[in-house]
Amino acid sequence: MKDDASGFGLMTISAVERDTGIPKDTLRVWERRYGFPRPSRDESGERLYTLEDLSRLRLVRRLMDQGWRPGKLLGASEPELLTLIGAGPDAHAPALLPVDIVAAIRRHDVAQLRSQFQQALLDKGLQSLITDLIAPLNVYIGEAWMRGELGVPDEHFYTEQLQSFLRGALAGYMRQLRPPRVLLTTLPDEEHALGLLMVEVMLAAEGAHCCSLGPRMPLSDIRSSASTSNADIVALSFSSAFPLRQALSDVRALRDALPEGVEIWAGGSGAHERLRGIRGVIVISAIADIPAAVARWRSDRQATAAH
Repeated sequence: MKDDASGFGLMTISAVERDTGIPKDTLRVWERRYGFPRPSRDESGERLYTLEDLSRLRLVRRLMDQGWRPGKLLGASEPELLTLIGAGPDAHAPALLPVDIVAAIRRHDVAQLRSQFQQALLDKGLQSLITDLIAPLNVYIGEAWMRGELGVPDEHFYTEQLQSFLRGALAGYMRQLRPPRVLLTTLPDEEHALGLLMVEVMLAAEGAHCCSLGPRMPLSDIRSSASTSNADIVALSFSSAFPLRQALSDVRALRDALPEGVEIWAGGSGAHERLRGIRGVIVISAIADIPAAVARWRSDRQATAAH
C-alpha cells in the first residue's frame, strides 16, 4: 500500500498533501524551484516521498504558519529547521504589505485595488511603486498561493489588474527619450509577461526607448525585431520555472544571431548567474538595479564615443 506509509517507507503525493496540508501543486513548485522535496518515481512515474521528506515538510509547514518564508526553509536540514521552532518569524521577511490591497485581491475588488495602486503611485513615484510595493507584493502573492491562502483566480485577478494599471501608467507617463533603445520579450517557452512590464516601467522612468514584443517570441523573430527597432539592448525575462539548460542554449544562440554591439540583459527570478558567462550578457539581479544598469550603459557609450 503506497497511498499511506508503506512497508518501504514511501508515500504518494496525495498522502503527503493529506498529512501536511501542503497542496500538491505547491509540492511540485517547491521541487522545481528549490530542489526539495525531491521524490523518487515508481514505474508509472508517480512521485514517492520518504518518511524523512514527510518529517521535514511537517516542520516547514509549522514554520510557515509562524511567518517564515518557504525560500528560507526548503534548503535547511531537519536539525536546522528544529532550531528555528520557537525562534519567531523570519527577521528578513519583507515589511507588511497594505492590508487593504490583500483584502481587495481576495474580494476581487477592482476599484479598491486600482485605488491602492494609484495612491502608491502618487506617494512613491513610478519606480518606487515597482521596487517598494509591486516586487514584494508579487512575492507575497506567490507564497500565499503556495500556502493555499490564495487561489488561482485570486492570482490571475491580481496579475490582470496590475498589468492593466501599469499599462495605463505608462501611457500617461511623459519623459524625454534618449538611448538606449531596448527590445523587451521572453524566449519561446517563457509565458510570464508581468516581469517584462515591470522592467518596461523602470526603463521608461529612465527615459529609455522601449519596444515590448510581449512573451514567447521565436529566436528568429527576436533577431529580426532587434534589427528593425535598431535595438541597443535585448531584455529577456525569466521566471523561476524556466530550465537553466534551455536558457543557456537559447541565450547563446541568440547572442550568436545578434550584432556584437547589442547587449542582452537577463532578469527575473530564473535569470541564473551562469548566464554571465556568455559574452555580451548582463544579468540584472534585482529590478531595483535597472537604473544603475542604464547609467552604466550610457557611461560606456560616452566613453566609446570619446575615443
